[in-house]
Amino acid sequence: MNSLDRYIIKEVLKGTLIALLMLYALFNLFSLKDELNYRGVGDYDLKHILMYLGLMIPHYLYELMPSAALLGSLFVLGGMANHRELMAMRVSGVSVFGIIRSVMFAGMILVTFSFLIGEFIGPDAEKKAKILRSVAKTQMPVARTQQGLWLRDGNQFIYAKVIYTEGDIANITIYELDEQRHLQKLTYARRGRYLDKQRWLLSDVNISIISPQGVRGESVKDFIWTSVIDPGVVDVVVVDPENMSLSDLSKYVEFLQENKQDAAKYELAFWARLINPFITLVMLLVSAPFVVGVGRGISLGPRMMVGILIGMSFNIIDNAVGQMGIVYGLNPLFVAVLPSSLVLMGAFYAISRLR
Repeated sequence: MNSLDRYIIKEVLKGTLIALLMLYALFNLFSLKDELNYRGVGDYDLKHILMYLGLMIPHYLYELMPSAALLGSLFVLGGMANHRELMAMRVSGVSVFGIIRSVMFAGMILVTFSFLIGEFIGPDAEKKAKILRSVAKTQMPVARTQQGLWLRDGNQFIYAKVIYTEGDIANITIYELDEQRHLQKLTYARRGRYLDKQRWLLSDVNISIISPQGVRGESVKDFIWTSVIDPGVVDVVVVDPENMSLSDLSKYVEFLQENKQDAAKYELAFWARLINPFITLVMLLVSAPFVVGVGRGISLGPRMMVGILIGMSFNIIDNAVGQMGIVYGLNPLFVAVLPSSLVLMGAFYAISRLR
């Protein structure tokens, strides 16, 4: 790697960082406005709002990375073109593909950063943010540990080891105390599913009733459990499918398949999650033809407008294709790859025209 490669990489990373911060600031203003609407609900005050938005930073950075890469590269490479730096590179013997190669090196750094944020930091931070907001709003005690979720409903203490989305929980233990705080009933269920109106259906249930005379046990296949705890409280520790880590998505898809349920939505989210960091590379490739092949007199405004239109169009098409894939039962991998593949082919064609 020569000094020219390092220069381009540094400038693209710098431009992407600036674009990322600008997009985050803009996005955060809208998020702050939405959260202020809930100020005063329960204990949810300005301090909780700021803490919530702070914990959501990794999630926003991950989501905005492809758009920031596109805008940042258009900004940086456009500036190089207007200052004749790209022309000087071409005159000195650097090919168009040599410039694009350096941009791709910067893209690989961004992809690595995005993957680490999306897999190891974002989901956990989002879970903590949702717990913070839910506890402040509902004033219902919720505790998340590495082993599972703890909740309290009156004299019942509930522990759920496995939390899935849409009101699905597994390996549930309910400890029921009497007025003297003595354990009087212990209920274990292999699985729990929310029905309606504070009713849960517990399956494969073992009940132990504890009294001074001893312990009496019984087992039932299904049991209706009434509790003020609803999926909204339980789901505070579960991020949306699009924002779950690959390992969590893989486990949940396996859970759904074992229980003969439709897992297409989560399979699509799994493949989209796997591909999402590499969309940053696609966006960087898209930016090249709009800079290298455009005259140096083009101002910054049109370049930014092109980037915004491309980014918005890609997101709209990607979401539309995903929904159509779920409705028509298309292969999740095919649906996840199709939009970015079409854009990638378009970028390769435009780059080939730069010869």
